[in-house]
Amino acid sequence: MTEPDLTRRPDAPGRTASGLVRSWAQTLATHAVLIIIAIAGLVLAIGLTVASGSIYGAVVENDGIAALDQPTLDQAVQQRTETNVQVVTWFTHLGGPVGMTIIAAIITAVMIWRWRSRTPLILMVIAVAGSLTLTTVGKNLVGRARPPLEDAVPPYEYAFSFPSGHALNSTVIAGIVAYLLVRRLKTRRAKVLTVVIAAGWAIAMGLSRVFLGHHWLTDVAVAWLIGGAWLAVLITAHQLFLATRRRSRRAPDRTTGITSS
Repeated sequence: MTEPDLTRRPDAPGRTASGLVRSWAQTLATHAVLIIIAIAGLVLAIGLTVASGSIYGAVVENDGIAALDQPTLDQAVQQRTETNVQVVTWFTHLGGPVGMTIIAAIITAVMIWRWRSRTPLILMVIAVAGSLTLTTVGKNLVGRARPPLEDAVPPYEYAFSFPSGHALNSTVIAGIVAYLLVRRLKTRRAKVLTVVIAAGWAIAMGLSRVFLGHHWLTDVAVAWLIGGAWLAVLITAHQLFLATRRRSRRAPDRTTGITSS
């Protein structure tokens, strides 16, 4: 006995059920594309992190940009005052694990509520997971010591220094927020301002780490580079995801010949 094809049921409940199944299948398929591309991009970004170990070779040889590490730290120490140290310390805490988690959660929740979309949550989770992975891989791979404690501002940090987690995570989170906002904003001026604010946040966060003596300049520079690369992967993956979903919606239903809308 031949099993009935439920997708061809003529009654209304059957059409509704089959429509939901096709919709869910398309949603899962297109989100799978985003996740697969993001994973592939993360592998490439990890490769970049591994390759950045060669920059640490320059640190050891004290040439290239690494030659600026000690002079930059010395200049930062000279510029410190009680007031600016307090202000920069407060600011740098915003880029820490607790601060950035709270900020990212609030912004993501507002976007989900305002836009009635799961996209901010999906992209933010992938972005943060990748960022933390890249930070951990980089620190364990290179194992570079932080600047001397006598040149640092309390509270002291003892984890490996290269790359700067504050700078990398701030670059990725601020970048993904800016990307999501730019897609919704209407005017060019608003879009440019959003990008400038996001870039300013990431740059200021990285420099705060150098100013307080918690990182060398090269730790921050590489963090910006890796964070920017991971951000580019995420944006590219999301654009490919959107293109796949648009094609899926335009594709005709094989059972009815009707194009999805």
